[in-house]
Amino acid sequence: MDQRTLLFWIIALFTGLSAIAVLVSQNIVRSAVWLLFTLGGTAGVFFLLGADFVAATQLIIYVGGILVLVVFGVMLTAQGPFITMKVGAAEWVIACTVGLLLLGALTVSLPGGFISEPPSAQMTDPARSMNSAALGEVFLGVDSVIPRAKLTGLPGGSKAPDRTPVAYLLPFEIVSVHLLVVLIGAAYLARAKRRRGVLS
Repeated sequence: MDQRTLLFWIIALFTGLSAIAVLVSQNIVRSAVWLLFTLGGTAGVFFLLGADFVAATQLIIYVGGILVLVVFGVMLTAQGPFITMKVGAAEWVIACTVGLLLLGALTVSLPGGFISEPPSAQMTDPARSMNSAALGEVFLGVDSVIPRAKLTGLPGGSKAPDRTPVAYLLPFEIVSVHLLVVLIGAAYLARAKRRRGVLS
């Protein structure tokens, strides 16, 4: 077993344990924190498999968007400092059934599985892929959005047209983080005022 395979299994095991912790945790805040680790581990698996764009999308949309939405929902709807969830036996049966069905669907859809064919050579063409360095340059705005790769679908095998780089993308992301901090502070102050109004 090489180092890449060992690292894959470590990240996959960590992601699976974090997902189980999301299910069994009765505190919704702790469940959201474990969900952060689960989504981050999933992005790490995508990076190891060479799907850099999917991994970056996972971090931006799910970790940076969906998880923040969950945390905001908890902060704005909480009536007390500790929120616990109680799950009955029927909910556990439904959840386990749906999970097993999804696991079976993913298993049979794997390349080289029961019904699917191995990926073609066109899908794994290195000229059509984007490595981590090129993807980072695109996100930082120092390279064009479309990689300068020779595409076979264009007439005469011409190169894809270049796009103007998105300048100042990194400062834009920093400003968005600052705005997120401001929103969290505003939500905290609103909750404090609401508690004082209820107590008075």
